[in-house]
Amino acid sequence: MGLASATTISSSSLLSSSLCPARRGFLPPCHHHFCFLSTFSKCNLNWKRSSGKKRGERVKCSAVGVGVEDEACELVNGVELSIGEGDDNIQAYLFKAVKNNNGAGVLLLSDIFGFQDSATRDFAYQVACHGYNVLVPDLFRGDPWEKGRPKPMFEQWLASQDLQRVANDIAISTKWMVDEFRAAGISKKVGIIGFCFGGGRVIDVLAADQGACFSTAVSFYGTRMDPTAASKIKVPVLFISGDDDPLCPVGVLSKFEKIIGNGSRVVIFKGRGHAFAHRPGSTDEDADAEQAFTLMRNWLHDGLLVNS
Repeated sequence: MGLASATTISSSSLLSSSLCPARRGFLPPCHHHFCFLSTFSKCNLNWKRSSGKKRGERVKCSAVGVGVEDEACELVNGVELSIGEGDDNIQAYLFKAVKNNNGAGVLLLSDIFGFQDSATRDFAYQVACHGYNVLVPDLFRGDPWEKGRPKPMFEQWLASQDLQRVANDIAISTKWMVDEFRAAGISKKVGIIGFCFGGGRVIDVLAADQGACFSTAVSFYGTRMDPTAASKIKVPVLFISGDDDPLCPVGVLSKFEKIIGNGSRVVIFKGRGHAFAHRPGSTDEDADAEQAFTLMRNWLHDGLLVNS
């Protein structure tokens, strides 16, 4: 259906700051000396877009169960990670750009289906193909929502996902990225992306972070967003959603955009419902998903590479 008129109310556009010490004065990024994968086995993800398939059906690598076609580009390495220790140990997946690494990092927060979901990993892979290092943590400690579960159980399942625990896991993931960047001599901040549940958590994270770690953000149809958090956010946020999404009302996004300011922007796609950008269900939705991806890509480029 295409883009609606973007609602632009602003002018042109739970992490502790102690997790992100000042990183000025480090050497410029050397794209061939990242230490991200130094202690983990690699899985070379050779991927090429295939026509006639949904995004979630394209990705396989037997070593880690990710899934990618065999014959494509050699742009990205993927690896399973175990981050933190003891009760703070969480699983994550890292996609690292190889030939075109731009030295920037992106934390991607998944929807309710978790970090192992093929649509989420496929999207993360596509972001990495544009030069980024993308970390996807397990927000649900091995217990994501499964499509086969009875819908009446959803609220019970969601209540079992303690938001403070989720916030702590995001903090651990962020600190890991920052520490890796410091070890590699990189001074750039990182960006954050989230879908649905993860899109709502983007707001929580930015409110607590207040510009210490993250310099830009993209929230795709965020759910259960805290309106009181908006005034605490110090970086620009791109909100992408559809006008037929009851889980992410356009009016709510417009209020967030106005309060956050800093060049934030809301982009609404006419006729689109929830999750269209990373789970397109038709050819028309796929075209809008491509446009949404381009908007996000340009936003990350401006926030992490041009204005960093």
